[in-house]
Amino acid sequence: MRFGPVAAALSLALAVQASIGQASDYQADPRAQALVAEGQAALEMGDTQSAIDAFEAALAVDPGYTDVYLELANAARADGLQGKAIHFYREAQERDPENLAAITGEGEALVEKGALTAARENLERLESLCGSTCVETVQLSAAIDRGPPVMTAEAMPVDEEVTQN
Repeated sequence: MRFGPVAAALSLALAVQASIGQASDYQADPRAQALVAEGQAALEMGDTQSAIDAFEAALAVDPGYTDVYLELANAARADGLQGKAIHFYREAQERDPENLAAITGEGEALVEKGALTAARENLERLESLCGSTCVETVQLSAAIDRGPPVMTAEAMPVDEEVTQN
């Protein structure tokens, strides 16, 4: 009788340990993987809207597939929608807080928006996760060094005829 609580605690601990040992990596739905491949092909061809449609369909098929959020973010960045891309990168980080690609992508999108302080915070986070020499850290550091893209006004041809209203 006095060994009952100890035995119950021990069996619970062993059961939890066994379930942790049998946990496997997430396997995405093959249909979602096919849609992601279709979206990547469309994105490579420059058709961002078709890519976004394919990625959103993949997300509907398999909402737990974190890589879809990264692809949606990349497509949004290609379309010039950095704010939307940041949202998708953060969604990916909610599902996988140590996703180096999501942290890097968010940092690069922040640089493109001109939010260098926030991008540097992502760089510090990357350095703490993988060090200063990992590919993602070097990539984000280079993006920060380049700075945000500079918007320039194009010179408009001077209209020879000026009329008064």
